[in-house]
Amino acid sequence: MYVKAIYPGTFDPITYGHIDLIKRASRIFPELIIAVAHNPQKKPLFTVKERVEFLKKATSGITGIIIDDFDGLVIDYAHKKKASILIRGLRMISDFEYEFQMALTNRKLAPDIETIFLMPQEGYSYISSKLLKEAVGLGADVSGFVPDFVYQALREKMVGSSKC
Repeated sequence: MYVKAIYPGTFDPITYGHIDLIKRASRIFPELIIAVAHNPQKKPLFTVKERVEFLKKATSGITGIIIDDFDGLVIDYAHKKKASILIRGLRMISDFEYEFQMALTNRKLAPDIETIFLMPQEGYSYISSKLLKEAVGLGADVSGFVPDFVYQALREKMVGSSKC
Protein backbone atom coordinates (compact mmCIF):
# COMPACT_ATOMS: atom_id res chain seq x y z
CA MET A 1 0.00 0.00 0.00
CA TYR A 2 1.43 3.36 -1.08
CA VAL A 3 1.01 6.09 1.52
CA LYS A 4 1.75 9.76 0.91
CA ALA A 5 2.35 12.02 3.92
CA ILE A 6 2.47 15.76 4.47
CA TYR A 7 4.55 17.55 7.07
CA PRO A 8 2.92 21.00 7.25
CA GLY A 9 4.24 24.02 9.09
CA THR A 10 5.27 27.62 8.84
CA PHE A 11 8.99 26.76 9.10
CA ASP A 12 9.82 30.35 9.98
CA PRO A 13 12.67 29.51 9.88
CA ILE A 14 13.54 25.86 9.48
CA THR A 15 15.53 24.45 12.42
CA TYR A 16 17.57 21.32 13.00
CA GLY A 17 14.51 19.99 14.85
CA HIS A 18 12.43 20.30 11.67
CA ILE A 19 15.19 18.66 9.63
CA ASP A 20 15.35 15.79 12.14
CA LEU A 21 11.62 15.17 11.79
CA ILE A 22 11.84 15.35 8.00
CA LYS A 23 14.58 12.69 8.03
CA ARG A 24 12.55 10.46 10.38
CA ALA A 25 9.35 10.81 8.36
CA SER A 26 11.16 10.24 5.04
CA ARG A 27 12.33 6.85 6.33
CA ILE A 28 8.72 5.86 7.04
CA PHE A 29 6.89 7.23 4.00
CA PRO A 30 7.90 6.74 0.35
CA GLU A 31 6.64 10.23 -0.52
CA LEU A 32 6.75 13.10 1.94
CA ILE A 33 5.54 16.59 1.11
CA ILE A 34 6.96 19.37 3.23
CA ALA A 35 4.21 21.98 3.00
CA VAL A 36 4.96 25.57 3.96
CA ALA A 37 1.84 27.29 5.28
CA HIS A 38 1.23 30.86 4.17
CA ASN A 39 -0.52 31.67 7.50
CA PRO A 40 -0.18 35.48 7.68
CA GLN A 41 -1.78 35.43 11.16
CA LYS A 42 1.56 34.18 12.53
CA LYS A 43 3.29 37.23 11.01
CA PRO A 44 6.24 35.28 9.60
CA LEU A 45 9.65 36.93 9.42
CA PHE A 46 10.48 35.25 6.10
CA THR A 47 8.38 35.15 2.95
CA VAL A 48 6.88 31.89 1.73
CA LYS A 49 9.38 31.91 -1.13
CA GLU A 50 12.32 32.32 1.30
CA ARG A 51 11.04 29.54 3.57
CA VAL A 52 10.58 27.19 0.60
CA GLU A 53 14.12 27.96 -0.59
CA PHE A 54 15.54 27.38 2.91
CA LEU A 55 13.80 24.00 3.04
CA LYS A 56 15.04 23.00 -0.41
CA LYS A 57 18.60 23.86 0.52
CA ALA A 58 18.46 22.27 3.99
CA THR A 59 16.97 19.00 2.72
CA SER A 60 18.78 18.65 -0.60
CA GLY A 61 20.36 15.35 0.47
CA ILE A 62 17.11 13.71 1.58
CA THR A 63 15.37 11.54 -1.02
CA GLY A 64 11.64 11.11 -1.49
CA ILE A 65 10.58 14.57 -0.40
CA ILE A 66 8.80 17.39 -2.17
CA ILE A 67 8.82 20.98 -0.95
CA ASP A 68 5.62 22.91 -1.61
CA ASP A 69 3.50 25.66 -0.11
CA PHE A 70 -0.20 25.97 0.58
CA ASP A 71 -2.84 28.40 1.72
CA GLY A 72 -5.98 27.43 3.59
CA LEU A 73 -6.82 24.26 5.49
CA VAL A 74 -4.17 21.57 5.53
CA ILE A 75 -6.84 18.89 5.12
CA ASP A 76 -8.01 20.50 1.88
CA TYR A 77 -4.40 20.57 0.72
CA ALA A 78 -4.00 16.91 1.72
CA HIS A 79 -7.05 15.93 -0.32
CA LYS A 80 -5.74 17.89 -3.30
CA LYS A 81 -2.39 16.07 -3.05
CA LYS A 82 -4.05 12.68 -2.34
CA ALA A 83 -2.19 12.35 0.95
CA SER A 84 -3.68 10.40 3.83
CA ILE A 85 -1.21 11.22 6.62
CA LEU A 86 -0.29 14.45 8.38
CA ILE A 87 2.99 14.50 10.31
CA ARG A 88 3.16 16.70 13.37
CA GLY A 89 6.10 17.20 15.67
CA LEU A 90 5.86 17.01 19.45
CA ARG A 91 8.76 18.58 21.30
CA MET A 92 7.52 18.99 24.84
CA ILE A 93 4.34 18.15 26.70
CA SER A 94 3.29 21.78 26.15
CA ASP A 95 2.91 21.03 22.41
CA PHE A 96 0.59 18.11 23.05
CA GLU A 97 -2.60 19.97 23.99
CA TYR A 98 -2.59 22.20 20.90
CA GLU A 99 -1.55 19.39 18.53
CA PHE A 100 -4.12 16.99 20.02
CA GLN A 101 -6.89 19.58 19.59
CA MET A 102 -5.85 20.22 15.99
CA ALA A 103 -5.64 16.50 15.21
CA LEU A 104 -9.13 15.85 16.60
CA THR A 105 -10.57 18.79 14.68
CA ASN A 106 -8.94 17.58 11.47
CA ARG A 107 -10.25 14.06 12.12
CA LYS A 108 -13.78 15.41 12.49
CA LEU A 109 -13.48 17.48 9.29
CA ALA A 110 -11.62 14.81 7.30
CA PRO A 111 -11.93 11.31 8.82
CA ASP A 112 -9.91 9.84 5.93
CA ILE A 113 -6.75 11.69 7.03
CA GLU A 114 -4.70 10.44 9.98
CA THR A 115 -2.29 12.48 12.08
CA ILE A 116 0.95 10.89 13.21
CA PHE A 117 3.09 12.50 15.89
CA LEU A 118 6.86 12.25 15.78
CA MET A 119 9.32 13.40 18.40
CA PRO A 120 12.66 14.94 17.45
CA GLN A 121 15.96 13.88 18.96
CA GLU A 122 16.23 14.93 22.58
CA GLY A 123 18.80 17.58 21.69
CA TYR A 124 16.25 19.35 19.50
CA SER A 125 13.22 18.95 21.76
CA TYR A 126 13.36 22.47 23.16
CA ILE A 127 14.05 24.36 19.90
CA SER A 128 11.30 26.50 18.41
CA SER A 129 11.49 28.96 15.54
CA LYS A 130 9.79 31.60 17.66
CA LEU A 131 12.32 31.25 20.49
CA LEU A 132 15.25 31.39 18.07
CA LYS A 133 13.95 34.59 16.44
CA GLU A 134 13.58 36.19 19.86
CA ALA A 135 17.08 35.10 20.85
CA VAL A 136 18.66 36.45 17.66
CA GLY A 137 16.78 39.71 18.14
CA LEU A 138 18.47 40.00 21.53
CA GLY A 139 21.90 39.28 20.07
CA ALA A 140 22.26 35.55 20.78
CA ASP A 141 24.26 33.20 18.57
CA VAL A 142 21.81 30.46 17.52
CA SER A 143 24.06 28.98 14.85
CA GLY A 144 23.95 25.59 16.60
CA PHE A 145 20.19 25.31 16.02
CA VAL A 146 19.82 26.18 12.33
CA PRO A 147 21.83 25.69 9.13
CA ASP A 148 24.46 28.41 8.54
CA PHE A 149 22.57 30.04 5.66
CA VAL A 150 19.45 30.31 7.86
CA TYR A 151 21.46 31.82 10.70
CA GLN A 152 22.91 34.43 8.33
CA ALA A 153 19.44 35.27 7.01
CA LEU A 154 18.11 35.56 10.56
CA ARG A 155 20.91 37.93 11.51
CA GLU A 156 20.34 40.05 8.40
CA LYS A 157 16.59 40.33 9.09
CA MET A 158 16.78 40.69 12.87
CA VAL A 159 20.05 42.45 13.61
CA GLY A 160 20.31 44.40 10.38
CA SER A 161 16.83 45.86 10.84
CA SER A 162 14.78 47.76 13.37
CA LYS A 163 13.27 44.48 14.67
CA CYS A 164 15.77 44.24 17.52
